[in-house]
Amino acid sequence: MTKRIGILTSGGDCAGLNATIRAVALRAQHGYGWTTVGLRYGTLGLLERPVDAVTLDPARLDAALARQGGTFLGSTNRGDPFAFPMPDGSKKDRSGEMVEGLKLLGLEGLIGVGGDGSLAILRRLLASSGIPFVGVPKTIDNDVGYTERAVGYSTAVAIATEALDRLQPTGASHERTMVLEVMGRDAGHIAIAAAIAGGADVVLIPEVRWHLERVVSRIARLRAAGRTSALVVVAEAAGQSDEAADPATDAPDRGVGDWLAKRLVKATGAEARATVLGHVQRGAMPTAEDRLLAAALGVRAVDLLAEGKADHMVAWWNRQVIDVPLEKVVGRSQTVDPDGTLIRTARALDICLGDTA
Repeated sequence: MTKRIGILTSGGDCAGLNATIRAVALRAQHGYGWTTVGLRYGTLGLLERPVDAVTLDPARLDAALARQGGTFLGSTNRGDPFAFPMPDGSKKDRSGEMVEGLKLLGLEGLIGVGGDGSLAILRRLLASSGIPFVGVPKTIDNDVGYTERAVGYSTAVAIATEALDRLQPTGASHERTMVLEVMGRDAGHIAIAAAIAGGADVVLIPEVRWHLERVVSRIARLRAAGRTSALVVVAEAAGQSDEAADPATDAPDRGVGDWLAKRLVKATGAEARATVLGHVQRGAMPTAEDRLLAAALGVRAVDLLAEGKADHMVAWWNRQVIDVPLEKVVGRSQTVDPDGTLIRTARALDICLGDTA
């Protein structure tokens, strides 16, 4: 009998997901003669009857798909199977219905592409099902443990770097400090990488405690040296400094980028403008690096199922694909190492991290 495996994408979308789906379907068919079923909208498709899924025909998954951003299967970052929100406002455990959906499809293995939170939920969901599960890390935040890279991160950094390339001449033309707020819910990987690549003057991340007065001092030092503009990168999770709130300028419903720009105007007397990239970082055509990573991880995920090695996550480490037990991954977010290479590089390039002027 032909083995049937499933694949779903869960959590926020990012570039490289379609390349991952393609790699899984091609490896399953050409390597083992297996059929791959794509589940629609993450776990939400498993609640439909009939289950919302589509059989993936490798002949229709050409190279053009790998170039496309997002996920053609759809994704979800809501609807916890164990506390699913109901119309009346209550929460209901619907995990049993989702497992039933997997069995109705006749799946003999499942590959889940997601971040730390999604992988934890999927692992728990599959634990009692008897269906082998393998995870593939994807997140623009790059905070999944035990992998040097996650699908989507490279593209997000490229977009943030391009934004800095575009903001620099505008800042120089108008003698402004340009503040760029990038994503990073719990970690500053995008911010620190883009700051180095884009030649920023200041980068603020949640892993390094920063102070507004030191950012102001750095900008003042630049102006004293003849610079009339500056580039500042701040991760959305960097938080506000310990400066007392200012009711006249602080808007609690705005992000740290807007807060920082207003404070810099007040402290320096010079113009400052904030740009929030937001979901722009999730879209776009994936970089070559993300496509390569997606292909390598997708292929290895299928191989793990063929080897009977379930409850693992494929990962990129030391220039090769490895696999790691999921129990080591879930619940262990990998943030920027304050003593790591990128922080040391930023300091060596005289980029201010807000802890020193």
